[in-house]
Amino acid sequence: MVGNVLVRRAVAALLAAGAVTAAATPASAAEASGAWRADLSSVDSDDVNVATSSGALTLRDSAWRPADRAAGSEGYLLSAERRLSAPANRIAAEVAADAPQGTSVDVDVRGRNGADDWTEWTPAGTSLPRAVTVVQTRITLSGTSTARPTVRDVALTSSLAPQANAIAAATPLTYTIYATREGLTGHTTANGHVITSNDHFVALPSGKALSPKGTGNYTVRVCKTDNSRCEYAPVWDVGPWNTKDDYWNPPSVRAEFKDLPQGQPEAYAAYHNGYNGGRDDLGYKVGNPAGIDLADGTFSSGVGLGDNGNVKVTYLWTGSAAATGLVQTAGDPVNVRSGAHTSSSVKGLAANYARVNIECYVNGDTVTGKFGTSKIWDRIGPGHYISDTYVKTGSDKPVAPLC
Repeated sequence: MVGNVLVRRAVAALLAAGAVTAAATPASAAEASGAWRADLSSVDSDDVNVATSSGALTLRDSAWRPADRAAGSEGYLLSAERRLSAPANRIAAEVAADAPQGTSVDVDVRGRNGADDWTEWTPAGTSLPRAVTVVQTRITLSGTSTARPTVRDVALTSSLAPQANAIAAATPLTYTIYATREGLTGHTTANGHVITSNDHFVALPSGKALSPKGTGNYTVRVCKTDNSRCEYAPVWDVGPWNTKDDYWNPPSVRAEFKDLPQGQPEAYAAYHNGYNGGRDDLGYKVGNPAGIDLADGTFSSGVGLGDNGNVKVTYLWTGSAAATGLVQTAGDPVNVRSGAHTSSSVKGLAANYARVNIECYVNGDTVTGKFGTSKIWDRIGPGHYISDTYVKTGSDKPVAPLC
């Protein structure tokens, strides 16, 4: 792209069909028509490596990049949640930006209904998996060491388009994936988290499942292949290798490498089969078949790995859980036990900010935790129990049936 251009991130077909208009919509008409403009005037703690000046958005530091990225600079602005006047399953975007050669601007959206879990991040102009009433926008800027884009305006439009009824499976997707240890203590992840010693999070090679800092909207359960030990951990970084490989999704949804089997990371195919010339989507030679990176604490004390290798990964947001809760502690992970007693054997950990599916509950030992004192224990997986006093559910009572 060249500088001083109008970058339209809605798909060209949508533009031709009138889903996005080139002319600006007056503010008075915007609310009534389901159109609005992203607020580019301020940056807060949810945002990563961006700055604003005179209402325009640009990269704060053209030399900064996420911990797992080998080259280039990146940052994003995360919008406030917006409640729509009517359900919609498509949010189109028109972006006015100065984008020098080698830089880019991408707009992704996600949505939910009420207290439902968020959909995955989806490129603006493409259909969300279901109609939603609350949306959030992520504006990602990518640059080089010598050039950075500047975004002057982002106009958004919501619509409800015909689509097949998409019903999430009751059971979340699970695949056996090769895992590597991320390390990089002191570096910053793609969502702005500064990596600490013995940290607890994971990285997946796609921004579709990147949780904003301090949240666990997208959480995985990572287990040894014999299921003897597991950790529930939030997705806080993008990698390894690829940046747009949502391999857990079916080909109809997968952003790239649609000819690969669902559940197979591109890095696996590149390393073992020479797929894509043995290179990732950034052109780097793939040195191992990893489809997930584990922070040090998740790798060693959580899952109990001694070396890189295969693990079972469950992508918890892909299922239709009856109830979910956000694990919150004083910072350290909470023990996951085999039963509802403090003497029950430890089966692994649930990291701070992990979002877990609550299958059912039992009454067990009384525990005092982050959310008071209770004898309620939540079953969050097969043979996995944690005290409800460490799970933010919005209620002091059980939110799932009795086991």
